[in-house]
Amino acid sequence: MRKNKENLRAFYASVEIWSAVYKLALPEFRDAMDLAYLTGQRPADLLFMRAVDVVDGFLQVDQGKTAKKLRIRLSHGENLNQLGVLIEHLLEQRRRWNVRNPYLIITERGMKVTAAMLRLRFDDARRQAVKETLECQDTTLAESVRQFQFRDIRPKAASEIDDLGGASRLLGHTDKQIYTVCL
Repeated sequence: MRKNKENLRAFYASVEIWSAVYKLALPEFRDAMDLAYLTGQRPADLLFMRAVDVVDGFLQVDQGKTAKKLRIRLSHGENLNQLGVLIEHLLEQRRRWNVRNPYLIITERGMKVTAAMLRLRFDDARRQAVKETLECQDTTLAESVRQFQFRDIRPKAASEIDDLGGASRLLGHTDKQIYTVCL
């Protein structure tokens, strides 16, 4: 059986594009963007990350598409890394809001963020960002923001890691032949 050949998407979400959307996003969507960026995981996988997946200084990830199991370190020595700080924030938020569901990405009402909710929040933030950039008469940035998709966060995460082996492991790839955008 032959696999479908996918065309590689050659889009890089620069700091300007990221910031334009991020600053206009709802808090739970910013949490999802941060978690996607710091873990390099697919949207479906990050929506199923739970508080119990944080074990002994690692975030354990079960990738749905590949069935790979990853452990992502939350600290460097005694200091939390960026992901560790984010996870602490998400866990504290759960405690503060007295959340009963197990998921890390939640709304201010304590509801699990679903794929549809994530999509709507992304579309809203992106639409507002396009509008704001057009008001500033930056048509080039507006067009780039319009092209930005949530799935672009995964290759952004990989391309901003200096070590190809580390990027490959983070994404759950079996070899180091991964696609990165070169600027």
